[in-house]
Formats: sequence, C-alpha cells, structure tokens
Amino acid sequence: MHDWLVPDWPAPTNVRAVCTTRAGGVSQGAFGALNLGGHVGDDLDNVRTNRAVMQAAIGLRPVFLQQVHGTDLLALDANTPDGAVADACTTASSDVACTIMVADCLPVLFTDAQGRRVAAAHAGWRGLAAGVLERSVAAFGDERPMAWLGPCIGPSAFEVGDEVKAAFVAQCVGAAACFRPGPAPGKWWADLAGLARRRLRAAGVDSLHGNDGSGVWCTVSNPLRFFSHRRDGVSGRFAACIWRR
Repeated sequence: MHDWLVPDWPAPTNVRAVCTTRAGGVSQGAFGALNLGGHVGDDLDNVRTNRAVMQAAIGLRPVFLQQVHGTDLLALDANTPDGAVADACTTASSDVACTIMVADCLPVLFTDAQGRRVAAAHAGWRGLAAGVLERSVAAFGDERPMAWLGPCIGPSAFEVGDEVKAAFVAQCVGAAACFRPGPAPGKWWADLAGLARRRLRAAGVDSLHGNDGSGVWCTVSNPLRFFSHRRDGVSGRFAACIWRR
C-alpha cells in the first residue's frame, strides 16, 4: 500500500485499518498524487480514479462523507451513498469502510476488543470541542473501545486564537496544558492530538494509540507525505479508514 500508514494497535484480527498519504494516485500539482477529496478543485476524473485505487487496495468500498466540522454520527451499511453529511461514522457491517478525509484535522479510528463494531471521526478543533469523539465512543454502548489517532497539524504549527483555548478550558481546566504561548498576544500553539487524548480518556477510552504529537505525525511539517490546508492553502485530502472482515 505504497507508504500508507497501517495502525500499530491491538485491534482484533478481523479489523483492518489504514491511513493514506499523498502516494499512489494520478492527481497533479497541489493535488498530487492521491487526492481523495472531490470538493477541493481537483479534476473529478482524477478523484474518481484515486478513490478506485484506494478501494482496490483495501478490498471493499470506502464511504466518503460530506464533513462539516459538526458532531453528527452516521451508521453505515452496504446501501449508504457517498456524500452524506456527517463528521463521524460507524458500522457493524463487513461491506463498507468507515472513512474520514483530512488535510490538517485529526482522524480518529475506533474498534472494540471483539471487533464487532468500528467507527471513524473527523476532529478539527470545532468538532472536537463540540463532542464528536464522545459521540463516536457512545456508538459502542457499554463496550469500551480503543482508539488510533492519525496524522494532523502538530503542536508547533497549529496557531490559534484566545477563543479556541477558551472553548476547551471552559469544559476542562486541565486542557490549558495543551496550549503554549504563541508568537503574539492572544495567540497560542495548540496540541490538537493532545486535546483529543484528554477528551478520549475522559470518555473512558484508555487504550490510545498513534499520534503522540511528535513531528512525524505533523501534516504541516511533512509536505512530501501529507496534504496540509494550513501549509498550502490549496490542498488535496488524504483519508483514514477502518473496516471489518
């Protein structure tokens, strides 16, 4: 699968997951090469080809959502079309892959220890603060899922204003530890993955894997591997997906 990321986590053997990179597709320029986003200005024939490359690699259909930085969670089955509005998805089916597209926001994948259900969530700061991860955890009912955090904008690149810090600290004073003073008054460097880990632990998720905030996970700092809207302005999208066998 090219140089795609395969999560290193204790998921059961019937659960598979992968996170794509820029490698493997046919798009050109700012969208080169495996852009999976059909809403960013890329040639749509190229996007369709790229999505077919991804589907062939994983062996079943990835369902692509219309993500709006909200908290809605969609239950997927074999008949779910692409383009449904949601920022998280879940399934107990083995016919489709829960899929989240990103280019700086944090993708989070979930499964339970028995592999009966999988889920994926799109956690930009707005969705994270509004509870998209908690909605995803709730999909597992009494089960306590494990989570894998994918690449996102890193804590040395994510400059935010006072309002972002205030949104998190208002819910948990300890969230202040995920913000460092930025380059000007009222500006902060935010640790998006660190904030997500705090939210997940508070929701009862103890088995956390993947993005630890180090530089190898930063979309902005790795232009040859990851798309980044913050870095490039015009950018493609890569995807994290999870499915059951």
